[in-house]
Amino acid sequence: MTIATATMTSKQRMLAALDGRLPDRLPVTTHHLMPYFLDKYMNGITDQAFFDYFDMDAYVWTVPHRHDPSQGEYPDPEQGEIGFLESRRVSTDDWRVYWEKLPGYEYQTVRYRFVTPKGTLSMVIQSNEHTAWVAEYLIKNKRDIDLLGEYMTAPKCDVEAVNRTAEEFGERGLVRGHICCFDVFGQPGCWQDAACLMKVEDLIYATYDDPEWVHELLKILQRRKMIYIQSLQGARFDIHELGGGSASSTVISPKIFEKFVAPYDKELIAAAHHAGQRITYHTCGGMMPLLELIADMGPDAMETFTPPGMGADVNLAEAKRRIGDRVCMIGGFDQFHYLIDCAPEDTRAEVRRCFEEAGANGRYILSPSDHFFDADPELIRAFADEARRCSYR
Repeated sequence: MTIATATMTSKQRMLAALDGRLPDRLPVTTHHLMPYFLDKYMNGITDQAFFDYFDMDAYVWTVPHRHDPSQGEYPDPEQGEIGFLESRRVSTDDWRVYWEKLPGYEYQTVRYRFVTPKGTLSMVIQSNEHTAWVAEYLIKNKRDIDLLGEYMTAPKCDVEAVNRTAEEFGERGLVRGHICCFDVFGQPGCWQDAACLMKVEDLIYATYDDPEWVHELLKILQRRKMIYIQSLQGARFDIHELGGGSASSTVISPKIFEKFVAPYDKELIAAAHHAGQRITYHTCGGMMPLLELIADMGPDAMETFTPPGMGADVNLAEAKRRIGDRVCMIGGFDQFHYLIDCAPEDTRAEVRRCFEEAGANGRYILSPSDHFFDADPELIRAFADEARRCSYR
């Protein structure tokens, strides 16, 4: 193991952790910064102003999509302003997306229609100041997936836009993206994306009642994601997110994961590596029964290592023992209990617990277990300050 002898930049520090080298100190960051939190607690500052204010190792998120005119593709003329976690949709004359706001609901409610030559699919998304969710699922009968398979477009990466972002961001931190999701609402992993198109309970039932149909759906979604991944060659991303919470062990069994999740996402990870890209596998929920199954897929990192106090099951020390020499671990910090309504000394103690349980020999980036909506800025300051004191020298 190479011992760090000089102060690293944030980018160098996190890359060292991702690549199995020893950083100068514990890298400390957070996942998505929610607009609700920034508006309520930080006077609406930008993500990068947040990282600067707390002197944390930063991410910049970017997922710019491009169309391929040679395939009859063009930017979705109906999309308008690109929202949080959205990217530019790709249309063809055979795949057009139309939307309308529906009045009379407690929450903002939008119906999307996906118009193809052989039929129209529809999906309803609701949202509030915190988040968004599916109110009406797209897949209403099994053969709806035929329209997806025949007409759904596949975005490609705008490599030049990514590289401009990387150049501008420099050594401030990592350029982070995610594998493309379904057009209006989805998750990066194949199974997880499918769980946004139909009720996850029905998807689970189908693995027993009609497994071949489930595999057919997953192959359609995987093919789209594979096209995107193959377009990443030359893009100066530092890491991409794959996975999602719908494949955690608090949702599905290890057997379902092994049969319906791992085979598809493992191939995506291999393709990403072939394109020169790193992958972190995101599991916001139970992980302990799945640790080796996820590590066997070959990701460079795993997240979020959510503790029992937040409704999951992760024993950070045991996870480090079982897979910590194979992947970089990201997360583990309990933001529900230690970034709000506690003393700064308690926040610092939680940071030290994470470092002592998962920080040995590097391969660990301290981060809250996924995003947060409410947090005390002074406790965030204690979180970041104590992490910077966790040195490998």
